[in-house]
Amino acid sequence: MSVNYILQNTAAKFRAQNGIGPCDPIILKSLLLKLGVMAMFKPLSDKFSGMAIKNGGFKCMLINSNHRVSKQNFTIAHELYHLFIQTDFTSEVSSAGKFDKTDKNEYSADCFAAYLLMPEEGVISLIPEAELTKNKITLATIVKIEQYFACSRASVLFRLSEIGLIEFKKYTSMLENVKQTAIMLGYDGDLYNPGNHNLVISNYGEKAKALFDREVISESHFISLMGDIGVDITNITTGHEHE
Repeated sequence: MSVNYILQNTAAKFRAQNGIGPCDPIILKSLLLKLGVMAMFKPLSDKFSGMAIKNGGFKCMLINSNHRVSKQNFTIAHELYHLFIQTDFTSEVSSAGKFDKTDKNEYSADCFAAYLLMPEEGVISLIPEAELTKNKITLATIVKIEQYFACSRASVLFRLSEIGLIEFKKYTSMLENVKQTAIMLGYDGDLYNPGNHNLVISNYGEKAKALFDREVISESHFISLMGDIGVDITNITTGHEHE
């Protein structure tokens, strides 16, 4: 039994455990909240996609907000492998999406991410019957797949090659002008732009507020804790708001 087959089954099981169907796209920000993973999005050097830290029950990931949103999504799924699947994991800086077979853990994390985000059943459901013969898939279908699953072009091509529907080398030209080709097909370009700068996904604030409400910490300590995640609560007004 191959490692990739095991990883594919592991990804399918992870989806099922979290109530995600085999054809459904994953709303990653909601999944992170459900899993109790703190995710922070910060501008990083381009060579780093992010990192993950695991210490007991605490799980955290840092995502490079300078990368395209589609790449960020792949990095999140990559880091989920480190946090929930990899044994004896504590921390690691990642360069997600390279599919480098010389690094066992990074390659496994990349494969898991591709299988998690784009299950075979879901991918095939988006492909017209006339294109289900090898190397017949069109650019329009590839862009539809990447838009539906909110994934990078490179990861979609990798997944299609894994399924056996394309020879990757015959589709490398589609890695050029990714955003432009999507826009020309009528799609919004936001998936291909950097984003989520300084966003924090966590119930950290909820926990800090609970400590303050129970008078375990002082108001100044509460303000300081919230400031650590970029929230200035001194500027939050109270009272009725009109929507």
